Formats: sequence, C-alpha cells, structure tokens
Amino acid sequence: MTMLHPTNTGGSTPRPLTGLAFATWVGQAMPGNRLMYHSGLLGRDAAICSEPERRRLQELARTARRAFEAGLVHLVQQRLGPGRFGYLAIARTRRRREAPSPTRRRPADKERTS
Repeated sequence: MTMLHPTNTGGSTPRPLTGLAFATWVGQAMPGNRLMYHSGLLGRDAAICSEPERRRLQELARTARRAFEAGLVHLVQQRLGPGRFGYLAIARTRRRREAPSPTRRRPADKERTS
C-alpha cells in the first residue's frame, strides 16, 4: 500500500492540499492507496484559521465527502497524539459498470413492441 502526504515543496512543511489535488489523487489512486489529506483537528483548525485557509479546508472536506459518497474512498482517522488526528482517504476498488447487453430491451423498446 502506498501512503502519500500533501506535496512537500522542499522545506520541512508540506504544502496544504486543495480539493482539486484531492480529486486528482482519487482519479489516479489504485485500490488500497492512502492519502493523509489533513493532520490536526479539522473542525477546530477550520474555526481558528484565516478566511482563505478556512475556505480551502471546507473545500477539501466537501471533496473528500463527495468521493466517499460516490464510493471511491474510505475516510478514516488515525490518532496521532492528544487532540491531533491524521485524516486518511483510502482508495476503494472501483466497481465495474455493467456493460449494456445488446439483447436487453430498454424500457422505451418494450413500450414500442407492446
């Protein structure tokens, strides 16, 4: 399994992850890949940060929730210490869409033949 953290810009502090970067990761991740998309306490961090940072965190949280609701990732938390959690996205196995069967009639076809 691969564990990724937000992009490091060469310094000791990783660059904050955006909703777009999260969505890009989801699109490219293999099943079982992990991404720590936030470290801290998300609700508290969003309440005490600057307005641009709050908007970034809210967008990131919305994007993560949509990916979860679409069945693309599992969202889990890992305790890192007192009052500090790692927020992880784990890529799920993608469900294959059922291929349309040439012998299956669509509802409109059934009405025409009745």
